[in-house]
Amino acid sequence: MTKSELIRGYETEIAYQKHMLENLGRWLTLLLAVTRLGFLLIYFFNKQIILLILGFVVMILGSLGMLIFGYGIYHGKKNLAKVIDDFETKLQSF
Repeated sequence: MTKSELIRGYETEIAYQKHMLENLGRWLTLLLAVTRLGFLLIYFFNKQIILLILGFVVMILGSLGMLIFGYGIYHGKKNLAKVIDDFETKLQSF
């Protein structure tokens, strides 16, 4: 493997991981909107039991989804940092 192939491969991997982190951020934003929708259902329709229950379900599902995607973003950033460090280490050894 030549140095240019190594550089191209790592640059491709780093760009791909950054793109995937952006996608996770978009999903996190969507789930935040779902959580807000659940809160609005609870706030405005507290007299109607069906919409109140629906609001709680939507809010809980949105919150759990936010936790899961936030966890994925956290570990994805750590993984990206490891890939970048490995890339810099391999560049120095060439």
